[in-house]
Amino acid sequence: MRYLIRGRRTGPGLVAAAVAVATVAACSNGSSGAGAGTSAPPAATSSATSSAPATTTAPAPKPSPTRTYPLSTAPRTIPAVLEHRPARGPGWSPGPDAGIVIAPGSAELADEARLLAGELKVAYRGEAAAGPGDVELALGGSGAPESYILTTTGGRVRITGPDEAGVFYGTRTVKQAVRSAGVVPEGVILDRPAKPQRGLMVDIARKHFTAGWIEDRIRELADLKLNQIGLHFSDDQGFRIESDTHPEVVSQQHLTKAEVRRIIALARSLHITVVPEIDSPGHLGAVLRAHPDLRLLNVQGTPRQGAIDISKPESARLVDELLREYAGLFPGAWFHVGADEYQALTVRDPAASYPQLASAAARRYGPSATVRDLAEGWLNDRAAVVRGAGKTAKAWNDGFFRGGTVDADRRIEVEYWTGKEIGARPPAEYLAEGRKVVNLNDEYLYYVLGEPNQFTYPTGRRIYEEWTPRVLRGSTAVPARYDAQILGGTFAVWCDLSGAQTQAQVAAGIRLPLAATSQKLWDARTPTASWQRFRALADELRG
Repeated sequence: MRYLIRGRRTGPGLVAAAVAVATVAACSNGSSGAGAGTSAPPAATSSATSSAPATTTAPAPKPSPTRTYPLSTAPRTIPAVLEHRPARGPGWSPGPDAGIVIAPGSAELADEARLLAGELKVAYRGEAAAGPGDVELALGGSGAPESYILTTTGGRVRITGPDEAGVFYGTRTVKQAVRSAGVVPEGVILDRPAKPQRGLMVDIARKHFTAGWIEDRIRELADLKLNQIGLHFSDDQGFRIESDTHPEVVSQQHLTKAEVRRIIALARSLHITVVPEIDSPGHLGAVLRAHPDLRLLNVQGTPRQGAIDISKPESARLVDELLREYAGLFPGAWFHVGADEYQALTVRDPAASYPQLASAAARRYGPSATVRDLAEGWLNDRAAVVRGAGKTAKAWNDGFFRGGTVDADRRIEVEYWTGKEIGARPPAEYLAEGRKVVNLNDEYLYYVLGEPNQFTYPTGRRIYEEWTPRVLRGSTAVPARYDAQILGGTFAVWCDLSGAQTQAQVAAGIRLPLAATSQKLWDARTPTASWQRFRALADELRG
């Protein structure tokens, strides 16, 4: 592809250009005078010349040939753009006169414009008319959320979208196109994500990750057009965010609230929502070390790992105080309340092993209610707490039960991760009930440090070639009629054996799987590029 060269040219390129121009001029000019660049032919060799009248007019010069371009091809980006309408032209590259401008009435895009200007090392001109060589950002149109239209013509680029996120994703396309090929190709790009929720979840409870590491992942997610990062910050091994209401539960290594606010501010500037998770009624070991009186004891008086006694009003009070505190810290639309792997439900006869739970279930929900009903009621109550703070609740799929007295609230989003546990329900059951589901298929999307319990580190290739958002369990997709209920997917990092990898090793290990996940959440269709080409592009775009 040819490039539009801006600015003064010097050196060999200028000489070559001058020679080419001179050659074209010589070939197209019919004059035989001294200024024609050739000697006049001898009279004896051209009778036509010698006999022509002296007043004969020389033929008009023929126009020099204009530069032509092949039809453009789509830019090389991750994720790939959904549609590119090719055109002929040089495209756009960040030359010395280039700048980033904001269209009148789109002042909200100042942060996006400044970021792109810094990344491309060109001028930021603010709200101004677009000139030659500029990239213009504009809000407008009636497209889908997070969509954008990118038009490259006449040496300029214009990105429009109905919301700031869409325009931002257009700037990511410009950034990657320049990095991969040096130019944004001529033509029109129409782009939008297939799924509204596209993210990464990190278990910062079992392993402490620094604020800087999390911020680096947020920047990585933004370039991949992913829009969520979940922080699982409470588990048996640790409670990793500073608390004002219950400082006694916080682990020595933790994030301060100032660091969390900094993380949130960066994420919001890059159109990423930070989703907090406090898992209960299981996985509360760190909290219960400070409140041993709330541990769940079986009939022999033996505590179960991480389980809180949900028959005690004090248990709900403690967890709800934490939920309300962190709902105030995290401004996003979601709060994950856990609900998985409650150890009281893993024994053969929960009522016999935990008679206090069975009694509490009967008192609250009637004589036919079971310990499962009490656990389902706990989930509903915690969801109601975060809903009261303006959040949508998320919960793990193994906290939703069938056939009981109590049904899980249909407004809770199901995060489906496993079908391997005893009594696990297949994903189609949740969908048939009309529930909304997010895909965290542990077959493809679980990166478990140390690879315990038959887990293996997922590969980008398997995700890229086999997985789609409809593949919720194992490797089989649910029927297409459920597609609209599947809100998206999340790649999850779990730190079961926290010392198995360093922070740097985790970042390196998830790089390609994250890139592949972003591709399939943006466009679930079979990719046109081979895995080898995709991987090579991912390496090119690193920086």
